[in-house]
Amino acid sequence: MEPGIVLDSSVGFSGCTQSAGVREETPGEEAKGGEGSTAMSKLREEDSPAAEETRVAGEEDGETRGNAEDEGKYEEELDPRIQEELEHLNQASEEINKLELQLDDARSSYRRILTDSARRLNAQGSALGTCIEKARPYYEARRLAKEAQQETQKAALRYERAVSMHSAAREMVYVAEQGLLADRNTMDPTWQEMLNHATAKVNEAEEDEREHQRVTQLCQEAEARVQTLQKALKKVILKSKPYFELKAQFNHILEVSIGCCSGHGQVHRENNSTPPLPLCRISFEGCQTQLND
Repeated sequence: MEPGIVLDSSVGFSGCTQSAGVREETPGEEAKGGEGSTAMSKLREEDSPAAEETRVAGEEDGETRGNAEDEGKYEEELDPRIQEELEHLNQASEEINKLELQLDDARSSYRRILTDSARRLNAQGSALGTCIEKARPYYEARRLAKEAQQETQKAALRYERAVSMHSAAREMVYVAEQGLLADRNTMDPTWQEMLNHATAKVNEAEEDEREHQRVTQLCQEAEARVQTLQKALKKVILKSKPYFELKAQFNHILEVSIGCCSGHGQVHRENNSTPPLPLCRISFEGCQTQLND
């Protein structure tokens, strides 16, 4: 044996290699293997559900902070006039709510008055007897005569306007006819249009006059019927007078209580049905500013 050579006891004298399952490692491989296993463990941890939840939570926190910053920026840029107009809208909404509550109260009052009126009228009718039904045609004729009188007044106003319009329209017709005769060869369409317009006004005025005459005739007939029934039913009319006066009083109270509140509520709802013009104008100016920026 030569000096400096050391034999490994695991190697046979026959020169055979090591058995399978025994791996020869070089210096540094063990350290490299440890680093590889650590990297794999980190990858498995990053792919785990807990890591995914942590990542999603971080993204949501980032979005929340971004939204908060955007909202803060929006509040800083909000036009103070918008806040003022919104306050006006809130006040109008509160007023509408108050009116609607008043309307509900008026309806409740209407039902109470209606119930009370029916009870009192029934009691009055039982006390007076058959004279109420006998006198009813007279009071119905009075109601119709009153309606006819109101229609006559409206027709009279239309008739007054029609009279003045009729005179002016006839003058326009005369002028248009003279113009057409003077321009016989050219047939100017301006004169033709003027003649058609004036003729339509004349026809309209004549129609209003006929309507006034018709309504006036109906009113006269209604009043004549009232006079006839008043003479024929004089005794029962006098006896049943307390019943029909009480009925008219109740009807007037009911019409006033409902008509007043309904009218106010409708007006305020119409005023608040669309945004006010100042708010629309401010919003439009804001959009233009953003586009220019």
